[in-house]
Amino acid sequence: MTNHPPAKLLTIVAIATTSLYPALHAEDTNALGAVAAKELPPIIPGRFQPTDESLKQYRYPEWFRDAKLGFWSHWGPQAVPRHGDWYARKMYIADDIDKKTGQHKGPTGDYKDHIARYGHPSEKGYKDIIPLWTAERWDPETLMAFYKKAGAKYFVSMGTHHDNFFLWKSKLHPWNATQMGPMKDVVGLWQKAAKANGLPFGVSEHLGASYTWYQSAHSSDPEGPKKGIPYDGNDPKYQDLYHKKLPADDHDWLTKDPENQKEWNAMIRELVDTYHPDLLYSDSKLPFGDVGRNLIANFYNGNEAFNNGKLTAVYNCKEPSEGRFVQDIERGVKDDISPYPWQTDTSIGDWFYSTGQKYKSAAEVTAMLCDIVSKNGNLLINIVQTPEGDLEPDVLAIVDGIGKWTTINGEGIYASRPWKISGENPPVTTPATSLEKIGFNERLIKFSEKNIRFTTSKDGKTLYAFVLGEPQQEIVIKALGSASGKLDKSISSVAMLGGRGELGWKQGTDALVITKPASVPLPGMPVGFRITFKD
Repeated sequence: MTNHPPAKLLTIVAIATTSLYPALHAEDTNALGAVAAKELPPIIPGRFQPTDESLKQYRYPEWFRDAKLGFWSHWGPQAVPRHGDWYARKMYIADDIDKKTGQHKGPTGDYKDHIARYGHPSEKGYKDIIPLWTAERWDPETLMAFYKKAGAKYFVSMGTHHDNFFLWKSKLHPWNATQMGPMKDVVGLWQKAAKANGLPFGVSEHLGASYTWYQSAHSSDPEGPKKGIPYDGNDPKYQDLYHKKLPADDHDWLTKDPENQKEWNAMIRELVDTYHPDLLYSDSKLPFGDVGRNLIANFYNGNEAFNNGKLTAVYNCKEPSEGRFVQDIERGVKDDISPYPWQTDTSIGDWFYSTGQKYKSAAEVTAMLCDIVSKNGNLLINIVQTPEGDLEPDVLAIVDGIGKWTTINGEGIYASRPWKISGENPPVTTPATSLEKIGFNERLIKFSEKNIRFTTSKDGKTLYAFVLGEPQQEIVIKALGSASGKLDKSISSVAMLGGRGELGWKQGTDALVITKPASVPLPGMPVGFRITFKD
């Protein structure tokens, strides 16, 4: 790669950490955040202040509560090698050490593949992958129309991953998609397409974790002919891409370095204040204590000002919200109905394109959607794009299958609310512990026709029951028996969504029993039933 940009000069975030923070304990990230927050510029004026109590004024926008299903473009230069997630880190790991056992596992496959295809990382690093991402087959308008047809009610673009490459037109950071790679404002073009299709638009930021995540670029081979030769992350010319080298004890998901925390705030503020998204996602817990609260308050105030006093903003991060924002759970779900709206984020396959990867089927995605919606959640799912920007035929087929299902069953999903209970039958195959405590728990979830999930219309007059697999026998729903204690009125009708002809059913004291349908609208997929009650 030639014509690398000069190191950035972010005077707005430059501070001398050694003299200002000697008394703070090394592990006290929130304390460091509190000190760093004092150096931040003022937030946009408004009713929100960067405190938990002030953020609890937040009220969840109806658009988000009604949307239920969002599509995500988790896409960028790391797709180029076709190795999936975390390439920009793993390509620098010549000696992978198991965190649990401490055993040396040898070089990652990404490291070996990078040397074979591109060269040694002391010379050819991630900086040389970036210009190979040209996105020549990316058509945001066509994709967005396809996503809307498939049932997406909001769309999220990645803003930056842990590789510290920005997909927006940044004035603060030269390593961005308008100056290299596609030479396009990816965030801006996605937003334009979303607006043209009437979809709320969001951005995701993964920058907070990049400072420690990228430290592998500052290492070198521990053995062999290149032993001790620094990787290109050590070159001062590229510090603005790979970040500065951190002390050995700064290795958690979020950095303890106040200078980095302030830089993060400035960078993500630029993204939010430039594009005014409806949703902002952070790939972490609330980042950096007061530095993160500062960002959220600024986002909320700016959103209200931009929308003439109406708050449409949704902020996602990965900790319990207590009403301050929307909690996000990566590749997992909650155990049961949450009093606060929340969100699952996951992917149809790997986070970035990977050769030969296995994708979730449309049946798996829609069953997951029913489960999440029954518990007061939304599903945000990444639709895996090729490095060139289009979709593979099997991904096209999966998204089309999701669309066929939402067309038939959407009335029980969109603008619905949780019922008195989320469902019946064991919801997942799991050890005797909370799914939420396990984390990344979608791997444990195995839905079938034995799993039933409930939703209800906003007015509470119509109940929906989703059988999360094609029924193989009569459907028995115990919660809908007349003596269950769950119903105030007796059932007047039961209809299969998308069904034709008469459907046999009977409400007894113990259960509602629905005769096995002679056929279902979409074989192999969840089946929805509309249940109405006598006046």
